[in-house]
Amino acid sequence: MKKLRANIEQHFDKLDDRFRALPLRKQRQYTLYFFMGYLVLTAAVIWNVWHDTATSNEAINIKHIENPVLKKKESSTRLQDTLLTFK
Repeated sequence: MKKLRANIEQHFDKLDDRFRALPLRKQRQYTLYFFMGYLVLTAAVIWNVWHDTATSNEAINIKHIENPVLKKKESSTRLQDTLLTFK
């Protein structure tokens, strides 16, 4: 696990070094692109939630929770002990 963590940290360090080696203008441009992508994704999720709740015509059904163990039909055969007893 430590080796995996070290490899991931090393990979992120390489990516960070590559990003810092870019000119400042390119860094700002990439940051702006990532922010705009995040903003579009967030707006799409908010619109989807709003649309789903606005078009839903279903009423909420509130029911008691039933125990699934009690719902099962008991089998007609009795369970038998599988251990053999010798006399």
